[in-house]
Amino acid sequence: MTVRKCLPWPHPLLKSPAQDVPAITDDIRAHWADMVDTMDAMPGYGLAAVQIGLPLRLAVVDCSAERGQAVLMANPQVLHASIQLRDHDEASPNLPGVSATIARPRAVTVRFLNAGGEWEERDFVHLWATSVQHQIDHLAGKMYFDHLSPLKRKMLLARAQKWAKRA
Repeated sequence: MTVRKCLPWPHPLLKSPAQDVPAITDDIRAHWADMVDTMDAMPGYGLAAVQIGLPLRLAVVDCSAERGQAVLMANPQVLHASIQLRDHDEASPNLPGVSATIARPRAVTVRFLNAGGEWEERDFVHLWATSVQHQIDHLAGKMYFDHLSPLKRKMLLARAQKWAKRA
């Protein structure tokens, strides 16, 4: 089990788009294993490779109640998103101590390379959809708070700074 440290905001990798993964290799599978271990140790519902310092388009998501159902994704992209939105309180280990309610599509269809190196299309709903979209944002160099108005974003970052001083 290898739990990796999450980069602190505003690390440059968290603001930059990640690189596509050309093929699924043993190294990629090892990265996924570390990512699942790190996600489970937080605990969290998902993790993008950039959060632990890997500039690759890799993500893991596990919103199952019993855990152990992680979906491993390389180069994920949203193909379709529902019009109906769902509010969820989102946070990130890269900016601890704060969270915000974000409205995202309730359901998405995502295309990604799976662990077998095959392209897969999968539908995600509710918390699974929220987490997948959150991770895809990370891979594009965005944080959840980038969905907030400038004023709310500024207030959230100020709260995070105060929390960091106390921690």
